[in-house]
Amino acid sequence: MANHSVDIYALLQHTQRQRVSDGTTVPILTPNGARQLVILWPQLGDFDSLEYAWWLQRERDRLQQSGIMVSAVGIGDRGSGKQFCQYTGFPPEQLFVDPNAALHQDLGLYEGLSATVGGLKPGQNAWLNLMLMCAGIGSPGTLAEVFRGYRGDRKAPQLIADDETIHARPLPPFEGKFFRLAGGNGFQRPFELATLRLRNMAEVLGNWSTYVPNAAHLTQRGGTFWFDAQGSLLYEHRDRGILGFAENMSCPLGFVDSPSCHDSDRHDSDRGSASPAT
Repeated sequence: MANHSVDIYALLQHTQRQRVSDGTTVPILTPNGARQLVILWPQLGDFDSLEYAWWLQRERDRLQQSGIMVSAVGIGDRGSGKQFCQYTGFPPEQLFVDPNAALHQDLGLYEGLSATVGGLKPGQNAWLNLMLMCAGIGSPGTLAEVFRGYRGDRKAPQLIADDETIHARPLPPFEGKFFRLAGGNGFQRPFELATLRLRNMAEVLGNWSTYVPNAAHLTQRGGTFWFDAQGSLLYEHRDRGILGFAENMSCPLGFVDSPSCHDSDRHDSDRGSASPAT
Protein backbone atom coordinates (compact mmCIF):
# COMPACT_ATOMS: atom_id res chain seq x y z
CA MET A 1 0.00 0.00 0.00
CA ALA A 2 1.25 3.46 -0.83
CA ASN A 3 2.64 5.70 1.91
CA HIS A 4 0.99 8.80 0.46
CA SER A 5 -2.69 7.82 0.61
CA VAL A 6 -3.63 11.04 2.44
CA ASP A 7 -1.82 13.11 -0.20
CA ILE A 8 -3.59 11.26 -3.02
CA TYR A 9 -7.00 11.73 -1.43
CA ALA A 10 -6.33 15.40 -0.74
CA LEU A 11 -5.12 15.96 -4.30
CA LEU A 12 -8.20 14.32 -5.77
CA GLN A 13 -10.47 16.18 -3.36
CA HIS A 14 -9.07 19.53 -4.47
CA THR A 15 -8.95 18.73 -8.19
CA GLN A 16 -11.67 20.08 -10.47
CA ARG A 17 -12.34 18.91 -14.00
CA GLN A 18 -15.10 19.30 -16.56
CA ARG A 19 -17.98 16.89 -16.00
CA VAL A 20 -19.27 15.28 -19.17
CA SER A 21 -22.96 15.31 -18.26
CA ASP A 22 -23.40 19.07 -18.02
CA GLY A 23 -20.06 20.61 -18.96
CA THR A 24 -19.51 22.22 -15.57
CA THR A 25 -16.12 22.21 -13.83
CA VAL A 26 -16.52 20.67 -10.39
CA PRO A 27 -14.47 18.60 -7.89
CA ILE A 28 -14.01 15.02 -9.07
CA LEU A 29 -14.19 13.71 -5.52
CA THR A 30 -16.65 14.92 -2.89
CA PRO A 31 -16.57 13.43 0.64
CA ASN A 32 -20.03 12.01 1.28
CA GLY A 33 -19.54 9.23 3.79
CA ALA A 34 -19.27 6.53 1.13
CA ARG A 35 -16.40 4.44 -0.14
CA GLN A 36 -15.12 5.95 -3.35
CA LEU A 37 -13.52 4.35 -6.37
CA VAL A 38 -11.59 6.86 -8.47
CA ILE A 39 -10.26 5.69 -11.83
CA LEU A 40 -7.91 7.57 -14.10
CA TRP A 41 -8.22 6.31 -17.61
CA PRO A 42 -5.74 6.92 -20.42
CA GLN A 43 -7.08 8.38 -23.66
CA LEU A 44 -10.82 7.71 -23.83
CA GLY A 45 -10.20 5.94 -27.13
CA ASP A 46 -7.69 3.58 -25.52
CA PHE A 47 -8.25 -0.19 -25.28
CA ASP A 48 -7.89 0.00 -21.50
CA SER A 49 -10.48 2.75 -21.02
CA LEU A 50 -13.17 0.99 -23.04
CA GLU A 51 -12.51 -2.41 -21.52
CA TYR A 52 -12.42 -1.09 -17.96
CA ALA A 53 -15.74 0.69 -18.53
CA TRP A 54 -17.20 -2.64 -19.75
CA TRP A 55 -16.26 -4.27 -16.44
CA LEU A 56 -17.70 -1.41 -14.43
CA GLN A 57 -20.97 -1.69 -16.32
CA ARG A 58 -20.98 -5.45 -15.78
CA GLU A 59 -20.69 -4.93 -12.02
CA ARG A 60 -22.60 -1.65 -11.72
CA ASP A 61 -25.51 -3.07 -9.69
CA ARG A 62 -23.20 -4.71 -7.18
CA LEU A 63 -21.12 -1.56 -6.79
CA GLN A 64 -24.25 0.50 -6.15
CA GLN A 65 -25.66 -2.01 -3.68
CA SER A 66 -22.37 -1.87 -1.78
CA GLY A 67 -22.57 1.91 -1.59
CA ILE A 68 -19.41 2.43 -3.62
CA MET A 69 -19.29 5.71 -5.52
CA VAL A 70 -17.42 5.61 -8.83
CA SER A 71 -15.74 8.55 -10.54
CA ALA A 72 -13.52 8.40 -13.60
CA VAL A 73 -11.21 10.88 -15.32
CA GLY A 74 -10.22 10.27 -18.93
CA ILE A 75 -7.94 12.04 -21.37
CA GLY A 76 -9.98 13.87 -23.99
CA ASP A 77 -12.55 16.63 -24.23
CA ARG A 78 -16.27 16.70 -23.54
CA GLY A 79 -17.00 15.43 -27.05
CA SER A 80 -14.77 12.44 -26.37
CA GLY A 81 -16.61 11.85 -23.11
CA LYS A 82 -20.04 11.97 -24.70
CA GLN A 83 -19.06 9.45 -27.37
CA PHE A 84 -17.44 7.23 -24.75
CA CYS A 85 -20.53 7.22 -22.54
CA GLN A 86 -22.86 6.64 -25.48
CA TYR A 87 -20.86 3.59 -26.53
CA THR A 88 -20.04 2.06 -23.15
CA GLY A 89 -23.07 3.11 -21.14
CA PHE A 90 -20.85 4.65 -18.47
CA PRO A 91 -22.78 7.41 -16.65
CA PRO A 92 -21.74 10.86 -17.99
CA GLU A 93 -22.30 12.41 -14.56
CA GLN A 94 -19.50 10.20 -13.23
CA LEU A 95 -17.00 10.95 -16.00
CA PHE A 96 -14.64 13.92 -16.06
CA VAL A 97 -12.22 14.91 -18.82
CA ASP A 98 -8.62 16.06 -18.60
CA PRO A 99 -7.43 17.14 -22.08
CA ASN A 100 -3.74 17.41 -21.14
CA ALA A 101 -3.41 14.49 -18.70
CA ALA A 102 -2.42 16.97 -15.99
CA LEU A 103 -3.94 14.91 -13.15
CA HIS A 104 -2.23 11.75 -14.40
CA GLN A 105 1.07 13.59 -14.23
CA ASP A 106 0.32 15.06 -10.80
CA LEU A 107 -0.22 11.52 -9.51
CA GLY A 108 2.98 10.28 -11.13
CA LEU A 109 1.26 7.75 -13.36
CA TYR A 110 3.33 6.04 -16.05
CA GLU A 111 3.61 8.22 -19.14
CA GLY A 112 4.62 5.35 -21.38
CA LEU A 113 7.48 5.38 -23.84
CA SER A 114 8.73 8.82 -24.73
CA ALA A 115 11.28 8.22 -27.47
CA THR A 116 11.55 11.03 -29.98
CA VAL A 117 12.53 10.95 -33.61
CA GLY A 118 13.80 14.17 -35.11
CA GLY A 119 11.47 15.76 -37.60
CA LEU A 120 8.32 14.17 -36.19
CA LYS A 121 5.59 16.18 -34.49
CA PRO A 122 4.64 15.34 -30.87
CA GLY A 123 1.54 13.46 -32.01
CA GLN A 124 3.57 11.44 -34.53
CA ASN A 125 6.15 10.53 -31.90
CA ALA A 126 3.31 9.49 -29.61
CA TRP A 127 1.99 7.18 -32.35
CA LEU A 128 5.42 5.63 -32.80
CA ASN A 129 5.76 5.03 -29.07
CA LEU A 130 2.26 3.58 -28.89
CA MET A 131 3.06 1.06 -31.61
CA LEU A 132 6.22 0.03 -29.76
CA MET A 133 4.23 -0.41 -26.56
CA CYS A 134 1.66 -2.56 -28.38
CA ALA A 135 4.61 -4.78 -29.30
CA GLY A 136 5.49 -5.05 -25.61
CA ILE A 137 8.35 -2.57 -25.54
CA GLY A 138 8.11 -0.47 -22.41
CA SER A 139 4.78 -2.14 -21.72
CA PRO A 140 5.24 -5.29 -19.60
CA GLY A 141 2.54 -7.90 -19.83
CA THR A 142 0.87 -6.50 -22.94
CA LEU A 143 1.64 -9.37 -25.31
CA ALA A 144 0.66 -11.99 -22.73
CA GLU A 145 -2.65 -10.20 -22.21
CA VAL A 146 -3.27 -10.03 -25.96
CA PHE A 147 -2.69 -13.77 -26.23
CA ARG A 148 -5.03 -14.41 -23.27
CA GLY A 149 -7.77 -12.73 -25.26
CA TYR A 150 -7.32 -15.29 -28.03
CA ARG A 151 -6.66 -18.48 -26.08
CA GLY A 152 -9.33 -17.97 -23.39
CA ASP A 153 -9.10 -18.06 -19.61
CA ARG A 154 -10.81 -20.54 -17.31
CA LYS A 155 -10.15 -18.22 -14.35
CA ALA A 156 -12.25 -15.48 -15.96
CA PRO A 157 -16.05 -15.39 -16.40
CA GLN A 158 -18.00 -15.79 -19.58
CA LEU A 159 -18.10 -12.39 -21.27
CA ILE A 160 -20.69 -12.74 -24.04
CA ALA A 161 -24.19 -14.14 -23.58
CA ASP A 162 -25.33 -16.94 -25.88
CA ASP A 163 -28.27 -14.85 -27.16
CA GLU A 164 -26.23 -11.69 -27.72
CA THR A 165 -25.67 -10.55 -31.30
CA ILE A 166 -22.09 -9.41 -31.82
CA HIS A 167 -21.22 -6.62 -34.23
CA ALA A 168 -17.44 -6.46 -34.54
CA ARG A 169 -16.37 -5.09 -37.90
CA PRO A 170 -14.98 -6.37 -40.21
CA LEU A 171 -16.61 -9.63 -39.07
CA PRO A 172 -20.25 -10.20 -40.04
CA PRO A 173 -22.77 -10.14 -37.15
CA PHE A 174 -22.99 -13.43 -35.25
CA GLU A 175 -24.58 -14.79 -32.08
CA GLY A 176 -22.74 -15.34 -28.81
CA LYS A 177 -23.57 -19.05 -28.81
CA PHE A 178 -20.85 -19.39 -31.46
CA PHE A 179 -18.30 -19.41 -28.63
CA ARG A 180 -19.74 -22.68 -27.31
CA LEU A 181 -17.91 -24.34 -30.16
CA ALA A 182 -14.64 -23.10 -28.68
CA GLY A 183 -15.10 -24.85 -25.37
CA GLY A 184 -18.50 -24.53 -23.74
CA ASN A 185 -19.95 -22.05 -21.27
CA GLY A 186 -19.29 -20.44 -17.91
CA PHE A 187 -15.75 -19.12 -18.51
CA GLN A 188 -13.90 -16.85 -20.93
CA ARG A 189 -13.79 -18.91 -24.11
CA PRO A 190 -11.06 -18.67 -26.79
CA PHE A 191 -11.45 -15.55 -28.96
CA GLU A 192 -14.21 -14.15 -26.73
CA LEU A 193 -12.22 -11.30 -25.21
CA ALA A 194 -10.42 -10.72 -28.50
CA THR A 195 -13.81 -10.20 -30.14
CA LEU A 196 -14.81 -7.57 -27.58
CA ARG A 197 -11.50 -5.83 -28.20
CA LEU A 198 -12.07 -5.95 -31.96
CA ARG A 199 -15.47 -4.35 -31.43
CA ASN A 200 -13.87 -1.61 -29.35
CA MET A 201 -11.20 -1.03 -31.97
CA ALA A 202 -13.82 -0.65 -34.70
CA GLU A 203 -15.67 1.89 -32.57
CA VAL A 204 -12.58 3.97 -31.93
CA LEU A 205 -11.23 3.89 -35.47
CA GLY A 206 -14.64 4.91 -36.76
CA ASN A 207 -14.70 7.92 -34.43
CA TRP A 208 -11.00 8.61 -34.05
CA SER A 209 -11.00 12.40 -34.18
CA THR A 210 -13.77 12.49 -31.56
CA TYR A 211 -12.04 10.13 -29.14
CA VAL A 212 -8.56 11.56 -29.68
CA PRO A 213 -8.67 15.32 -30.33
CA ASN A 214 -5.00 15.52 -29.30
CA ALA A 215 -2.69 12.56 -29.95
CA ALA A 216 0.16 13.89 -27.79
CA HIS A 217 -0.89 11.76 -24.78
CA LEU A 218 -1.53 8.44 -26.51
CA THR A 219 0.95 6.53 -24.36
CA GLN A 220 -0.13 7.91 -20.97
CA ARG A 221 -1.34 5.15 -18.64
CA GLY A 222 -3.93 5.32 -15.89
CA GLY A 223 -4.53 4.15 -12.37
CA THR A 224 -7.13 3.02 -9.83
CA PHE A 225 -7.59 4.36 -6.30
CA TRP A 226 -10.16 3.00 -3.83
CA PHE A 227 -10.84 4.85 -0.58
CA ASP A 228 -12.89 4.08 2.50
CA ALA A 229 -15.47 6.52 3.87
CA GLN A 230 -12.76 8.34 5.84
CA GLY A 231 -10.52 8.84 2.83
CA SER A 232 -7.94 6.15 3.66
CA LEU A 233 -6.53 4.32 0.68
CA LEU A 234 -7.77 0.73 0.55
CA TYR A 235 -6.25 -0.21 -2.81
CA GLU A 236 -4.31 1.33 -5.65
CA HIS A 237 -3.10 0.12 -8.99
CA ARG A 238 -0.82 2.07 -11.30
CA ASP A 239 -0.94 0.81 -14.85
CA ARG A 240 2.45 -0.34 -16.12
CA GLY A 241 1.52 -0.85 -19.75
CA ILE A 242 -1.23 -1.30 -22.32
CA LEU A 243 -3.90 -3.82 -21.25
CA GLY A 244 -2.55 -3.70 -17.72
CA PHE A 245 -5.29 -1.71 -15.98
CA ALA A 246 -5.74 -4.28 -13.19
CA GLU A 247 -3.54 -6.45 -11.02
CA ASN A 248 -5.67 -9.44 -12.03
CA MET A 249 -6.94 -9.02 -15.58
CA SER A 250 -9.06 -12.17 -15.24
CA CYS A 251 -11.08 -10.35 -12.60
CA PRO A 252 -10.27 -6.62 -12.79
CA LEU A 253 -12.61 -5.62 -9.97
CA GLY A 254 -11.65 -8.50 -7.73
CA PHE A 255 -10.16 -6.10 -5.18
CA VAL A 256 -13.66 -4.83 -4.35
CA ASP A 257 -15.37 -6.90 -1.71
CA SER A 258 -18.73 -7.20 -3.40
CA PRO A 259 -18.25 -7.71 -7.17
CA SER A 260 -17.45 -11.27 -8.12
CA CYS A 261 -16.17 -12.71 -11.36
CA HIS A 262 -17.66 -16.12 -10.65
CA ASP A 263 -21.33 -16.03 -9.75
CA SER A 264 -23.31 -19.19 -10.40
CA ASP A 265 -26.57 -17.28 -9.96
CA ARG A 266 -25.85 -14.88 -12.80
CA HIS A 267 -27.71 -15.67 -15.99
CA ASP A 268 -26.23 -15.32 -19.44
CA SER A 269 -28.52 -12.39 -20.15
CA ASP A 270 -27.04 -10.54 -17.18
CA ARG A 271 -23.55 -11.15 -18.50
CA GLY A 272 -24.43 -9.72 -21.87
CA SER A 273 -26.40 -6.72 -20.66
CA ALA A 274 -23.30 -4.74 -19.73
CA SER A 275 -21.61 -5.02 -23.08
CA PRO A 276 -20.76 -1.83 -24.96
CA ALA A 277 -23.55 -0.49 -27.11
CA THR A 278 -23.56 -1.74 -30.66
